[in-house]
Amino acid sequence: MKIAIVGTGYVGLVTGTCFSEMGVDVTCVDVMAGKIENLKKGVIPIYEPGLEDMVHKNYNAGRLRFTTDLASVLDDVEVVFSAVGTPPDEDGSADLRYVLEVARTVGRHINKYTLVVTKSTVPVGTARKVKAAIQEELDKRGVSVEFDVASNPEFLKEGNAVDDFMKPDRVVVGVESDRARKLMEKLYKPFMMNNYRLIFTDVPSAEMIKYAANSMLATRISFMNDIANLCELVGADVNMVRKGIGSDSRIGSKFLYPGCGYGGSCFPKDVKALIKTAEKNGYTMNVLRAVEEVNERQKSVLFHKLQKHIPDLSGKTVALWGLAFKPETDDMREATSLVLVDLLTKAGATVKVYDPIAMTECMRRLGDKVFYASDMYDATVDADALLLVTEWKEFRIPSWAVLKKLMRDPLLIDGRNIYDAHELHEAGFSYECIGIQ
Repeated sequence: MKIAIVGTGYVGLVTGTCFSEMGVDVTCVDVMAGKIENLKKGVIPIYEPGLEDMVHKNYNAGRLRFTTDLASVLDDVEVVFSAVGTPPDEDGSADLRYVLEVARTVGRHINKYTLVVTKSTVPVGTARKVKAAIQEELDKRGVSVEFDVASNPEFLKEGNAVDDFMKPDRVVVGVESDRARKLMEKLYKPFMMNNYRLIFTDVPSAEMIKYAANSMLATRISFMNDIANLCELVGADVNMVRKGIGSDSRIGSKFLYPGCGYGGSCFPKDVKALIKTAEKNGYTMNVLRAVEEVNERQKSVLFHKLQKHIPDLSGKTVALWGLAFKPETDDMREATSLVLVDLLTKAGATVKVYDPIAMTECMRRLGDKVFYASDMYDATVDADALLLVTEWKEFRIPSWAVLKKLMRDPLLIDGRNIYDAHELHEAGFSYECIGIQ
């Protein structure tokens, strides 16, 4: 079976590589010539555990190819996955220009039945626009070629994307014809050998499922952060509260961890886009508006905790452990660290940062705005405070004795609640976390 994947970003590259791992003949397409040439040389544009080796393996086996020319492969493939970016527009809605350009390219060049599958996260109604764009180009050519449009949203967690794709807990596919359904069943059958987790829906429902899923997870995070902030005021322990409510089978324990805000490429963008979709249809998503408001406020909570200990930060040195929005990725989109760096530098502090993977990305985003440490301990030399922002594994069990010697003032503010308050106090540290007085 031969397919094309348009877009070699996070979703497109993982999707194409994992399909090729199962024996599918995959051509990945991208308009950025430099990225395509690098991929042919084995240079991977993103950090994702396990992906690089899989790309090399399948490229060398001839099952995975890269090109800048979508038109050149359309006569050979049965399915075209559109995995191009849908960045938020100025008003928060999803920008569909790249999605629609893929559709127009397909319409200009297909000569046989083709299934066009939207893999990008797109608002409800996008498939209808894709279908119209393809048909418009066919009409301009004066030809009649059969095609179908389907929706196959991704549910990949950064840092675990390869496993998520190879062993999915569900695959959602929105289709309009039996022909499209059979093609998608054939493609995903290798992933369903142990447990059939393929869910077929109508196309609008598939588009909505992706937004609803991410918005629900974002809601759980913001809800728990709101509860954590109240726990601090009333003297409750948010960790005990989390365990108490998470043990209820109707609620469960996942995504109930308080922290210093969510970020990344999905949750912030998808929440905004769903709010905007509702507005365009005359409805207000009050819960999601609150989710977004709580999250934006939470990103500055570590700064305000720091100011309780050091009201005047001018001339002070603050160390940040963690820059990526979550562990096992170099993605800093909407990361809490960006908000903190901005607040700290405006307050006159010198900021020293360290992240196991995201240092290059930080340099690209922040330039010389911060000091880049060589390791986690280097970041704390002469620091007046240490802020734990991203819970990388190597930060879990540091040497408190070493840190106390290196830091000017042993103050640690834990944005992910990974440390034990009693242990820190015994080690001579001032310690604060989220949701505990």
